[in-house]
Amino acid sequence: MGRKGSVSTLLDGGSVECPSDSGPPAGAGGFDEFYAAYFRPLTVQLFAYTGDMAAAQDVVQEAFCRALARWKRVAELGDPAGWVRRVAWNLATSRWRRARTAMAFARRHREEHVAAPSPDRVALAQALSRLPEQQRRAVILHYLADLPISDIARQEGVAEGTVKSWLHRGRTALAVQLTDKESRRA
Repeated sequence: MGRKGSVSTLLDGGSVECPSDSGPPAGAGGFDEFYAAYFRPLTVQLFAYTGDMAAAQDVVQEAFCRALARWKRVAELGDPAGWVRRVAWNLATSRWRRARTAMAFARRHREEHVAAPSPDRVALAQALSRLPEQQRRAVILHYLADLPISDIARQEGVAEGTVKSWLHRGRTALAVQLTDKESRRA
């Protein structure tokens, strides 16, 4: 074994970095040979399952890291390669499930494109923005929110006659603004 917390391998001249706080576990002898013998075949099997070489290498690598952390127990199993294969397979399945869940979430929350507002709607929004605040609020609450005059008066803390006055002034101002826009369009 090379450095503390890593397993050196002759496979493709690379090394496997597995986290370890106290160096290699007791009984780690033979792990390098085990890794060199089984990394490629397990990667090929997982590639056939996942269809993604990088993902296959990642899950096999993670499975070997988990085996190294428990090497004394794993080495005593009748089929340590089977244990690593099962762990890698489970990791790949978990990745697939997480990806499927993420895709389902994205489909449910994807951005919906709506048609652009009509020219009339834009003109109305501009005309409303030019009204004094009280008149604008009264017009919106009465005509868009369908609130009766009595509810608007109660909400605004004014007499019903005041709300009627705001509505009258607001309608008059809107009529002038919207009529001007129509005459300019023609």
